[in-house]
Amino acid sequence: MNKIWLFGTAVCLVLACGSCKPKQSAYKAAYEQAKEKEVAAPVEKEEIVEVAPVSKPRTSNATTRTEKIRPASGEDGTGLRRFSVVIGSFQNKTNAYALKERMQNEGYSPILGQNEQGMLRVIVTSFDNKADAAESRDAIKAKYAPNFQDAWLLERQY
Repeated sequence: MNKIWLFGTAVCLVLACGSCKPKQSAYKAAYEQAKEKEVAAPVEKEEIVEVAPVSKPRTSNATTRTEKIRPASGEDGTGLRRFSVVIGSFQNKTNAYALKERMQNEGYSPILGQNEQGMLRVIVTSFDNKADAAESRDAIKAKYAPNFQDAWLLERQY
């Protein structure tokens, strides 16, 4: 009797598992129907409208030092803006002019600025926007690493 139950259970399992097997013809029929719908449906062309990006004003929370600064004697101060990147500060004119010349050879147009205490600031770039100045300072630090890691932003006081 045990053998009959075992045989009956095995037959039931085979039939149960065999009946769940999907038929390839069912998949093929569904695929054909989907393909017909795809071909029959009209393709709508999407109209692409270009929208000018809205740019928000660039701001920066970078720290600055504020000084009254003027171009050093013999310097053209027309390129001096509100925010400047300072890479060196010297009391000795020879050192300041040597760094200025080095940066000119690198392709920059540095300006020597002098504060009220007589310190010479070697300014490599100058901007009206603080965010632009901070970006330039970071680029100089990255380009000349490990030199000029103490580069800082000067906010010109008028």
